[in-house]
Amino acid sequence: MHRHSVLRVTTKLLMPFILLFALYVQFHGDFGPGGGFQAGVIFGAGFILYTLIYGVENARRVAPEPVVRVLIAFGLLLYIGVGYAGLLLGGNFLDYFVLAQEPEKGQHLGIFLIELGVGTTVAATMVTVFFTFAGRGRP
Repeated sequence: MHRHSVLRVTTKLLMPFILLFALYVQFHGDFGPGGGFQAGVIFGAGFILYTLIYGVENARRVAPEPVVRVLIAFGLLLYIGVGYAGLLLGGNFLDYFVLAQEPEKGQHLGIFLIELGVGTTVAATMVTVFFTFAGRGRP
């Protein structure tokens, strides 16, 4: 892939915008269309583009598999943790109103944390699945 300099330069120029758009979708999900799943897919697709252009070896150096696995677990634990926090504070599972003094702020905080957990898990899972298939047939 070293010969394809146009693809390499274009990818290097587009990557910050792809990742920035993923962050926009992640943090805009509270107020409109978007959220954790969509942002995770965009982030994962951006990383897969990087892997396709620069190679699996370089991508594994940027995001080692143990780190990606920890991100999957972190996102899932964050989601479950918000649910149990609602239970511990006297509400129902995933009841956001009890997370803060004012119910509206509690709901905003709960949705933000849930979406963050979903986005992290989806992006890391996409990268893990891609790494698994990209490494097939190689020693």
